[in-house]
Amino acid sequence: MINSKIHPCYNTISMNAKRLSPLQNQVAQFQELPSLFLQGPAGTGKTTAGVARLAALLDSGVPGGSILVFVPQRTLATPYTDFLQSSSSPAGGMVNILTLGGLARRLINLFWPLVARPAGFLNPTRPPHFLTSETAQYYMSHLVRPLLDEGLFHSVTIQRSRLYSQILDNLNKSAIIGIPYTEIGDRLASAWVGEPGQTRVYNDVQYCVNQFRQFCLEHNLLDYSLQIEIFKQHLWSSWLCQQYVKANFHHFIFDNVEEDTPIAHDLIQDWLPEFETSLLIFDQDAGYRRFLGSDPLSALSLLNLCQSHITFNTNYTCLPPLRKIASEIGYLLEQPVREASEIDLIENLNISASILPDIPPVNFPPRILRFYPQLLDWITNEISSLVASGVSPGEIAILTPYLSDALRFSITNRLSQANISYRTHRPSRSLRDEPATHCLLTLAQLAHPAWELHPTKFDVAYALLQAIEGLDPVRAQILVEIVYRQKDGIPHLNSFSQITPDTQARITYSLGNRYESLRQWLESAMQDQELELDFFLSRLFGEVLSQPGYGFHASLDAGRVAANLIESIQKFRWAIEENLETVPFSLGKEYILMVREGVIAAQYVSNWQTQAQNSVYIAPAYTFLMNNQAVDYQFWVDIGNPGWSERLNQPLTHPYVLSREWNRGRVWTNADEYEATLDSMYRLVSGLTRRCRKSLFLGFCELNEQGFENRGMLLKTIQRALQMSHRSKDG
Repeated sequence: MINSKIHPCYNTISMNAKRLSPLQNQVAQFQELPSLFLQGPAGTGKTTAGVARLAALLDSGVPGGSILVFVPQRTLATPYTDFLQSSSSPAGGMVNILTLGGLARRLINLFWPLVARPAGFLNPTRPPHFLTSETAQYYMSHLVRPLLDEGLFHSVTIQRSRLYSQILDNLNKSAIIGIPYTEIGDRLASAWVGEPGQTRVYNDVQYCVNQFRQFCLEHNLLDYSLQIEIFKQHLWSSWLCQQYVKANFHHFIFDNVEEDTPIAHDLIQDWLPEFETSLLIFDQDAGYRRFLGSDPLSALSLLNLCQSHITFNTNYTCLPPLRKIASEIGYLLEQPVREASEIDLIENLNISASILPDIPPVNFPPRILRFYPQLLDWITNEISSLVASGVSPGEIAILTPYLSDALRFSITNRLSQANISYRTHRPSRSLRDEPATHCLLTLAQLAHPAWELHPTKFDVAYALLQAIEGLDPVRAQILVEIVYRQKDGIPHLNSFSQITPDTQARITYSLGNRYESLRQWLESAMQDQELELDFFLSRLFGEVLSQPGYGFHASLDAGRVAANLIESIQKFRWAIEENLETVPFSLGKEYILMVREGVIAAQYVSNWQTQAQNSVYIAPAYTFLMNNQAVDYQFWVDIGNPGWSERLNQPLTHPYVLSREWNRGRVWTNADEYEATLDSMYRLVSGLTRRCRKSLFLGFCELNEQGFENRGMLLKTIQRALQMSHRSKDG
């Protein structure tokens, strides 16, 4: 996406087309190029041109309801939604902005009576229940948990939440590449060459997949994979569906086509001739969602179906030195990696230390750093210098291969001490890891003693620490030790007035009054045990925690987490309340048990949207790429970490084996792994550098976060690129 400081962004396109480049104006003229395939690297203005085309369609009088904007995930539609919500957007009806899943769900809902029986549902007259990632994991855990106790997956040592999500991921991949879900285990096993015991794991995966699909058909539950399969097998070629598409959608824009799945590309291949105008936007060297099934090769095949083809090459974002680094790394990744000596490896990293305010395009620490905290101190000091020189914190991103809780705390604590605002985003972060979630659910357990989910003293102290503004850990612990007592075998909170005056004075009467108000509210809520958990938390947040004197009052982040939690509970309740015979306890209790297992939070668009623009953005590298935003300065944390190039350990699935390019029965070898590593690392490095306007800060230390030495492939490749660059200068 183009930087609005350098090149105007989408919100002024329809009002001032002169600011667009000639090629962007050409893309916007849909009458001259009704069927167009647009490609180019990141930062060349493709999305800006796409929004310009949308603006031109609306300006010409095309009804918004006849326009379909297609994106791989909802967050990539932000430029289009921002434009439509801006004052520059002309009136013209509601534009349809959908993902493949959103389109499938809409059509299944519309034509449910026609597809329910052929799809194999045992109760076709009952309405469908669409599952989120959270509710799908709940039902998967409901089926798999007893099997785990019987010895299934006994050799797999991963968290149960990851186990559930990887089984579901296999189902999703089978649907998006178009293979029967009954073949998942065989395909994974046929590509395995390691220990024979792993094939038993794949057999267990297949058994769980079969059980889950049968359970869904029995209870009218539609997870993502079943939605896609029904859409493909029963609606895709349906005459009614075809007529619906022809009648409602006349103009088509498909952005980030390379991040979508083969099934989406198949759909567009069939439907493209039906549109009056179409624009397909392809980002070269991307495909960052490969682990979710994206297929750039399949996307590129759509080029031949378009009448016109334009390539953008002019980069409006990245400086030439950074583009050169990306191209040099790309060249080096095609060469055998030479093992550099440790002395060369470390000494060559000191040739480009940053000196503010004259900042070179690539920067390293000015001296060799041995310990990880030293690296974080260097990053904080550099950011402080940038901010002091006038740089907006919103133009700074701190990127890591993985954002652990420890690293997140260490970075944010340092930035807080430096009075620098920040925001963090880790899509895989579990609900239970959020302090606001812990606080809300702990207070809910206190208000519902019948659930028999009695929190520990530590949990209660931590909850009060989050809930009451000004309460510190020491006084929170003292307070809980006194007031959290057993009554008839049930823990409850005693009144603050029962504490001795000396201890009351130590805690302070101001904090005591806030605690007492919260306690009385919880005691009153105990009288209404029929209140659903989402309604209970809405009242708790609105009536107490968001009020002055309480922890959520001035915390936008806590408010966001609370909103996401309430939405999550609401969707969970909607998906389950029609199947109460499968739930042995109350829905509130079931939800809390699910959170305790670490179920991954569903994707919330609000988490991706640019909140608190004047804040340093801290995220995993791939999350930053999928945000599709550029910044002036990037800090890469610990480039020696192998995580920059290595795939996550996924013992129950495989993104490359479960793809269309992989022939069934072919063995996945070390050579395949190495080739995939080189390809993914080049896409990562090129994607990051093309989204950096001014300067990269590459952090390196001798010992990693765990205290071990590591020399990952990214570090070695950068070192070789620097050597090559200096040899060319010396020559």
